[in-house]
Amino acid sequence: MPPRSNPLKLNKLQLRTLALIQVLINEAGQGDRDPDTGDVTLLTLPQPHGDHVHLGPYTVSAREMSGFSNAGVWGALARKGLARGGPPVTITKEGLAYDTGLSDRFIKQSDH
Repeated sequence: MPPRSNPLKLNKLQLRTLALIQVLINEAGQGDRDPDTGDVTLLTLPQPHGDHVHLGPYTVSAREMSGFSNAGVWGALARKGLARGGPPVTITKEGLAYDTGLSDRFIKQSDH
């Protein structure tokens, strides 16, 4: 039987926030990785630039980033073992590996 999609039952905002963090770390190369644990610490989170946010070479609608400023989202991700703290925020190895099913949705090359 294939693994169940979203086994931790994250809601849409939690999934979207985690997916964007994964893009920020995996695709844009942000954060400091702990070689012993595989966890990644982000000292700062990206801020909106007009109606969008830059994640390395990609742009994302500022609306999609609403979970970044929502303490409830970070609390839920922490309770489920996917993140700690904030700020700085640490994404656990499990958080980086969690299949949100959304990561490709947010990868769009910036035009500036």
